[in-house]
Amino acid sequence: MTKADIVSEISKNTGIDKQTVLATVESFMDIVKGSLSQGDNVYLRGFGSFVIKKRAQKTARNISKNTTIIIPEHNIPSFKPAKTFLNEVK
Repeated sequence: MTKADIVSEISKNTGIDKQTVLATVESFMDIVKGSLSQGDNVYLRGFGSFVIKKRAQKTARNISKNTTIIIPEHNIPSFKPAKTFLNEVK
C-alpha cells in the first residue's frame, strides 16, 4: 500500500477531501521524522512506537581492497508494533 492508497482510503472512509488528508498525512510524517531526529520517541497507543535505536561502533572489512573500516556509533529509526497490532496481523 502506498501513501496515495492510504490517502484514498482515509478520504473514502471519512468523507474529507484528498488534499486535506494528504496534507494531514504528510504533516504527521514530518512530525515523526522531526521528533526522531531530535532524539525523541513517538508512542501511538494501540498501534506502535517509533523509536531510536543506537548501533554500536563496529569494525567492517572491505574485501576487495583488503582493508579494515571502523563504522562509528550511530542512531537508526525503528518501529516497534503494539501487542494488539501484532495480534491482529497474526
